[in-house]
Amino acid sequence: MKVNTEQAIKLFFQNPSLEMVFKEAIANSLDANATNIDIHIFIDSFEKQETLKVEIIDNGEGFTDERYDKFCELLKVEEETHKGVGRLVYLIYFDEIAISSYHGGYHRTFSYNQDFDKETADMLNVPCEESELKTKLTFDKCSLKRLSSYSVITPEYLSHVVIQEFFPRLYVMKTNGIDFSINFSITIPNKKPKQIVGRHSVSVTNNDIPSLKTVPVNTDLIEWFTETNMDYAIIKEEPSKTTFLMTALCVDKRTNILNDIIAAENLPATGYSLYFLLRSSIFDGKTDSSRQSLTLSETTLKTTKTLFREKVAEVIGEEIPFVKEKRGKEKDNLTKIYPHLVGYFNNSEIGIIPRAKTIDDAQKSFLKAQKEILEASTLDDAQYDKALDISSRTLAQYILYREKIIEKIEKYTDKNSEADLHNLILPKRSVLKKGDMESIYSNNLWLLDNKYMTYTTAMSERTMTEVLDEITQKANNIEDDGRPDIVIMFSDNPEKAENNSVDVVIIELKKRGISLAKTEEAESQLQQRAVKLLKHFPNKIQRMWFYGIVEFTDDFKLSLRNNHYTPLYSKDSLYYKENEWYTDLSDDSKPYKVGTYILSIDAFIKDAKANNELFLNILKEGFKQK
Repeated sequence: MKVNTEQAIKLFFQNPSLEMVFKEAIANSLDANATNIDIHIFIDSFEKQETLKVEIIDNGEGFTDERYDKFCELLKVEEETHKGVGRLVYLIYFDEIAISSYHGGYHRTFSYNQDFDKETADMLNVPCEESELKTKLTFDKCSLKRLSSYSVITPEYLSHVVIQEFFPRLYVMKTNGIDFSINFSITIPNKKPKQIVGRHSVSVTNNDIPSLKTVPVNTDLIEWFTETNMDYAIIKEEPSKTTFLMTALCVDKRTNILNDIIAAENLPATGYSLYFLLRSSIFDGKTDSSRQSLTLSETTLKTTKTLFREKVAEVIGEEIPFVKEKRGKEKDNLTKIYPHLVGYFNNSEIGIIPRAKTIDDAQKSFLKAQKEILEASTLDDAQYDKALDISSRTLAQYILYREKIIEKIEKYTDKNSEADLHNLILPKRSVLKKGDMESIYSNNLWLLDNKYMTYTTAMSERTMTEVLDEITQKANNIEDDGRPDIVIMFSDNPEKAENNSVDVVIIELKKRGISLAKTEEAESQLQQRAVKLLKHFPNKIQRMWFYGIVEFTDDFKLSLRNNHYTPLYSKDSLYYKENEWYTDLSDDSKPYKVGTYILSIDAFIKDAKANNELFLNILKEGFKQK
C-alpha cells in the first residue's frame, strides 16, 4: 500500500468513532454476501481499554484474489456506492488486525497494520481442504486511551447501530427471502457489579427488520426530476417499551441518519417503533469518504429535510391520532403564550421539530422583519403597513412581560413584607431620572398608570430631606421622621419650571394583615409629605395625586365612608376624595386641592391585570385576522 497511512487516516477520518470499526467490518461482510456475522468483544474490564479485543467472523465469499487486490490499494472501487478507504478506520483504534479467510479451496492469512504494503506483506494463500467459506478478522493491540462510554461496545447498543446503519440492505435481503443473522456477544471477566451491560449477547435477524409501506414524495415544485419515495413502518409495541425512532436518507444502500426531522418530545414516550427512510437517486454518492457527513448542497439538504418532515408529519398524523391532537394543542399553546409571533410560526413544523426551535425560528423571522423596517430609509405603503404591524407586535410582547409581573404580585400573601411589593414596583432606595434609558424598564410604575413611567424623577424609600436634596442639588434641613414608600417626583424640575406646571405623585404602601390603625396611617402619611412639598415649592405644583395601597376590611371601608370618600369603579375596592390642604396655619390663600385614591391591594393587582388583558386581547385579534 504505497501511501502514508497515518496521513491518510487524518485526511479521511477527522471525527472518527469506535462504532465505525464495526460498521466498516460488517459492510465488508455484507459486500461479500455474508448471511451470518458473529462479533465477539472481549475486554478485561471497562477501565482497561488497552485490553479491548474484537473478533468478527462471517460466511462471506472471503478474500479472493480480486478482493485482496482491492484491499491492498486505497480508493480502488468499481461502484460509486463504495469509498475504498473504510478499512483505514481500523488502524485508528487497533495496531494489529489479523485476517484469516477460507475461499474456494484456499486459506489466505495476513496482518494489517500501519506499515501494510502488498509487496512486503506476510500474506500466505495456500490450498486447503476446508470447503466452508469463513473469514475471521481479529482486532488486537487496542490504542484507545479511554472509552467515551462503555455502552458503545455493548451488544444492545451495537445491534441498534447495525439496524440503523444497514437498514436498506437488510430490508432488501429480507424481501428477497434471504435469512441473515448478525450476532454480538461480550465477555468482561472483571466487570464491576454496578456497571450495567444489559444482555451479553444480542442478534439482529430478519425478524428485527419490519415490513415497510411506501408513499411517493412530490418533488415537482423543486424540480428534482427524479422519483422520490418514503418507506416507513409504524409498529405498536408493548406499552412499557421505549419508543424507537429512525429517520434517515438512503445513501449508497446505507442509511444517513437525520436526527432533526421529528423531535422525540413530540412522540409517545413508549409503545412504538418508527422507521422512516427517504429514497432518491439524488442522494447517491453524496457522503464524504468516512460516510459521516452528507455532501449535498445546503439548499438541497434544507429542501430535503422540509419534504421529509412534511411527509413524516402527514403519515404520523394519520396513524397516531395522539400526535395530531398534541400538535393542535401545541399550536393553541404557542398562540396563547406568543401571540406577537402568530404568522411567524411555521405551522407545518409545530409539534414536529423541537418546541424550542419552533419558537427560536419564529423569533428570528420577527427580528429580521424588524431589522428591515428599521433600516429602511423611507417607507412605501406596504412597508408602512408592515411597520404598524411590527410596532403592535412589539407592544404586545412588552404587555406579555407585564402579565408575568402581575402573576408574581398575585401570589403575594400576608407572609410577604411591604418591601417585597415595594421592590417589584420600584426598587427601594433607588433614584430614576430622565435620560436614564433603562429607567423605564427598571420599574413597574405602569401598574398604577402608564404616564408615571415617563416622569423626570422617581425615588423610593427616601426621607423628604433626601428627596429635596436630590431635586434641588443642595442641603435642605427639613425635619422628617418617616419615609414614603414610593415618591414619584415631579414631571419637571420645580426649581426651573414655570409656575403651576409641575405634577407630583406620592404612593404609600401597607402590607396585608396589619391593624386598622396602621392602615389608616396611610392617609395621614400622604398628607404630611404633600404639605412639605407644597410648602417648599410654592406656586410650582399644579396637581398632586396620592395613592394609598392597603388591604381593605369592612371597618376600613366604614372609616373611608365616614371621611366622605366616594367609591369608584374597580375590580375590587377603590375610593376617591378630593382633599383641600393648607401648607401651614398662617396660610390664608386658597387651599391646594389634592386628589387622593385609596385602593385595596387586590384592586391594584386586578385593575392592572384587566387593563393589560384588554389591550393584549385587542392586539391578539388583530394578529389573528392578519
